[in-house]
Amino acid sequence: MSAFIRYLPAAALLLPWLIDLATWLVARSLNMPVPLVQAASIVVFLRVQAFENSIGRSLCPIRLWRRLRAFLRSQRSADAWRMIRAAGPR
Repeated sequence: MSAFIRYLPAAALLLPWLIDLATWLVARSLNMPVPLVQAASIVVFLRVQAFENSIGRSLCPIRLWRRLRAFLRSQRSADAWRMIRAAGPR
């Protein structure tokens, strides 16, 4: 965003005003004071961040794919051992 502000100096003046306007509109629609909306947004952000760091990491698609492949490999291996045991000694 700094490059955006560097090349468009008007954005440096407009961006804080737009953020304040958005905060005011949210506070107005929820019938809450603006400082309370700002404090609540910080709390929500921290809760989401904590969730992503704890649970979200294990829900990574690449990690899930690796776990699924390992599970299928172990199932295939277990099925092969069952077939060998079922055949028994000759």
